[in-house]
Amino acid sequence: MKILANDGISASGIQKLEKAGFDVITTKVAQEQLVNYINKEAIEILLVRSATRITKDVIDQCPQLKLIGRGGVGMDNIELEYAVKKGIKVINTPKSSAASVAELVMAHLLSGARFLYDSNRNMPLEGDTHFEGLKKAYSKGRELKGKTLGLIGFGKVGQEVAKRAIAWGMYVLPTDHSVKEAEISLEFFDQRSIQFIIPTVSFDEVITKSDFISIHIPAQTDYLITEEVFKKMKKGVGIINTSRGGIVDEVALTKAIDEEIVAFAGLDVFNDEPHPAVQILMNPQISLSPHIGASTFEAQERIGDELAEQIIEYFQ
Repeated sequence: MKILANDGISASGIQKLEKAGFDVITTKVAQEQLVNYINKEAIEILLVRSATRITKDVIDQCPQLKLIGRGGVGMDNIELEYAVKKGIKVINTPKSSAASVAELVMAHLLSGARFLYDSNRNMPLEGDTHFEGLKKAYSKGRELKGKTLGLIGFGKVGQEVAKRAIAWGMYVLPTDHSVKEAEISLEFFDQRSIQFIIPTVSFDEVITKSDFISIHIPAQTDYLITEEVFKKMKKGVGIINTSRGGIVDEVALTKAIDEEIVAFAGLDVFNDEPHPAVQILMNPQISLSPHIGASTFEAQERIGDELAEQIIEYFQ
């Protein structure tokens, strides 16, 4: 069977699939040429990440497709229900990238608490002429220990963030419609581990009690974090979004920053991706990254392996 890994796949994933008898093609096919390529090459398995969109049109015009694999968690770039209705198996890799996303969350959190996102912009420009002024401007950072981290969404990524926050001495306050509580296991270098049972609370409790908030939910049809929600938050809150654009109202976010409700934000995803609003990109109180949450070497290795294992299990 032929597999098109249109957004790439790790070498270890390719090796596993080829050893099992699959023909893996890693040619990058443009969206507008995807249907023609799939039909011409008789592709039966299509693997994507976030760049390639699997629309109803692609599904209808490629009747030989038997499986669609998403390297990552969210599947908003795939017409999931329609594909399943058409008899196509759809898989993803929710475990593989959780640790990488969680580490980026903590990076944005530290960056915001200590103004690194802004000092890294200004030190190259003014470090040699206004060193003392910059030192004074960035000397009012906050420690994370003892602070409350609210988690909107307590699935695999949210739980990985919780592990790191607990290790840093933070209180964790999660909310999730489908999770009542979760067992969090902190595993150490010497094989020892400590277990915590963490219950979830209401959305309003997270919003009103958290010093920092991190978002870990799928794409939404409307904004979840609106101007009204920002008004309920603690003054000086920090908010991180590494999940999907369209969850945070960015206009309301910049207003909340101006009104000093939000001290800083960390964004890895954007409402108008891949063309984020200039007002977001230029805001000196927003830490920015270009949707790289799952983009680590280790995560890509795990994603490739997990996709390969699921494909081999399904077909053999």
